Amino acid sequence: MNACDGVTSIVQNYEALSSLMGLMSEAAAQGQWDRLTALETQCREQVALMKQVDTQQVSLSEDGRARKKALILKMLADDATIRRHAQPWMEKLEWAMRVTSKEQQIRRAYAGR
Repeated sequence: MNACDGVTSIVQNYEALSSLMGLMSEAAAQGQWDRLTALETQCREQVALMKQVDTQQVSLSEDGRARKKALILKMLADDATIRRHAQPWMEKLEWAMRVTSKEQQIRRAYAGR
């Protein structure tokens, strides 16, 4: 692979990851938790691929660096949106799990009587 291919590959990988993060943000905003989870798996796979490419230490041009920076900023904004939508759902899930655990403890305590 020549340097130009590496640069293209790096930027394309960031664009692919940014696209997935955008889809995750949409899924979170719509409360589509199963879809969000599936997209998160795809993100992890994309990051693993990117780690392999990033070890090649290819220099990016000024435009390439600017595009990479813009993509990273977009991904950070998408991540904040995902967290904002997922946090209330996670808190409900934690509460439900605590209540279920307490109910099980009470049932076990009274089962022996």
